[in-house]
Parts: sequence; structure tokens; C-alpha cells
Amino acid sequence: MALRTALIAGITGQDGSYLAELLLARGYRVIGVVRRDPGEARRSLPSEVAGRAELVAWDMYDASRIAQILDEYRPAEFYNCAGYSSGAGMYDEPLAIGEVNGIAVARVLEAIRGVDAEIRFCQASSSEIFANASESPQSEATPVSPRSPYGAAKAYADFMVQIYRERHGLFACSAILFNHESPRRSTAFVTRKITHELARIRRGLAAEIRLGNLSARRDWGFAGDHVRAMWLMLQQPSPEDFVVSTGETHSVREFCECAFMQVGMDYREYVKEDADAYRRAETIQLVGNSAKAHRLLGWKPEKGFRDLVKMMVDADLRMLAA
Repeated sequence: MALRTALIAGITGQDGSYLAELLLARGYRVIGVVRRDPGEARRSLPSEVAGRAELVAWDMYDASRIAQILDEYRPAEFYNCAGYSSGAGMYDEPLAIGEVNGIAVARVLEAIRGVDAEIRFCQASSSEIFANASESPQSEATPVSPRSPYGAAKAYADFMVQIYRERHGLFACSAILFNHESPRRSTAFVTRKITHELARIRRGLAAEIRLGNLSARRDWGFAGDHVRAMWLMLQQPSPEDFVVSTGETHSVREFCECAFMQVGMDYREYVKEDADAYRRAETIQLVGNSAKAHRLLGWKPEKGFRDLVKMMVDADLRMLAA
């Protein structure tokens, strides 16, 4: 019997790699589409995925190439985890962000419609579509109100998903992912910056960590849990959008305290606030209401906040010890 095929855009990123790992464990044939040379891209994949996923070069700007790949591999499922990341760069390169995080999604949806309308599509959306929301927590019913080019591009992609679902009958849905972290997160993000620098301090390679507002709060979950929700979304009888979140927030200060406690250290001796690193404060707290995902998908996070922090600290300590 032929393996069920899934195509992942952004397979070399945090979410894409965890998703590939999940799908491979479930017996899928996994095709990862990458912008650079597949051989080079494979070197950035974790060992759990590198030897088993197939990588293919594509171009998100090239509609004909997207259609060619869909026609060649005929995936049952398409997960889009590709694009510019959130964080400090949400306001940088607005034209490129709009093209890759927004318009490219419309290209993919149009290619699916033209090649095989039975392909199921899941878009990795973001809580940043709610950045100017007037209510908290945010759910699927919360009005979309972004405040950055990143959030606006994600919102555009979500609206296109809805249009192709309603107008053309595609099985297309958006996973509105709140903050999700892991040892595979880039050090450009505050959580991984903390655990990476903590490991360096522990090994005598650094003396302190300089961070922005320690009182800032986030709804932090584990990336592996969040991509599991994406997979569950494509197993449903009909396509719907879902908020994916833990429903609780923790401050950067709490993250630091928990991380340093893992190694018997007091974060206050090493973490310094840096006014230059402050980001504009949120108008309202971003925290997700995932009641719909709990009810319809049977999804709940398996890793709690302290488990996540411990996992990240342990991984960075191991990496520097290698």
C-alpha cells in the first residue's frame, strides 16, 4: 500500500521539523520543499528527520514551479510553515514579508485548486493577527487586528484561506498559533536566547544576559504540541480554523527564574534589563482561548511551562558540552 504523502513548506524551521518528525512517526512519506540546495538544507535538519524526509527545491515566487511539484508528488496534505518569523524582525522588510508570508500563500492555494482540489491545506498563522485586539483572551471569534507587517501578511493569508475554502470548496484551514518554543527555536527569540546564554554562562563562556522588558508576558507552549494540532486539523471531516495555545501566560522574568533554577543559579545575578532591547508594549495581553481545539480536535498541550523550560536548558547544556 502506498504511503500517505505530506508536503511541508518550511521543513528546516522549528515547526516544520517537528511536524516532519510527527508525520514520519505516523507512516507518512514526507516531502520538504526548500528554497536553497536540498543537500545544504538537509544539514540543518535534526537527525530524526534528515535521513528520512525527501527534500525538493522550489520557489514561493514561482507559481508554475509550485504547481509542478504538486502535480509530481500529489500530496494528500500540505502544511505551510514557511516564511519570515515573528519577533524583533516583524517590522523589517515589509515588502518581502508581505510577499512570502501573504501572497505566496495565495499562489499555493491557486496551485492546489488547479492541480488537485482534494489536497488538504493547513496554514501556520499567528497570534500577531490579534496584536491590536480589544479583548483578551483571543479566540477564533476575535476580530483580526494586526499592528505589524508580519501580522498583516499573516492576516491576508488567513483571509485567502477562508476565501478558497468558501468560494472554491478547498479543504483549507489556518492554525492560529500562539507563541511556541523548543530547543530548535532560533536564538533571535527571547526564550532560546535565555537558555543558550545560560548554558554559556554555566560553561564560563559568558558573564551575563541582557534582555528587554522582564515583565512582558507570553502564552508559551511547546512547538511539538502545536504542530500536532495542525495535523489533527487536517484529519477532521470539514475544514475549520483553530486557535492553538496554552491559555496561560508567563513573564520573561519567570522564564529566567525557572531556567536558572534548573542549574541551581539565581537569575538576578546574571540577567540585566536593557532599555535598548525593549519592544513596544502590547495594547492588550495576547493569550489564546483554545476551547474549540479542545472540544473538536481533542487537543491539549502535553508539555507544561516548566517542562518546556527544562527541555530547552538541558538541550543547550548538551550542545555546548558536545
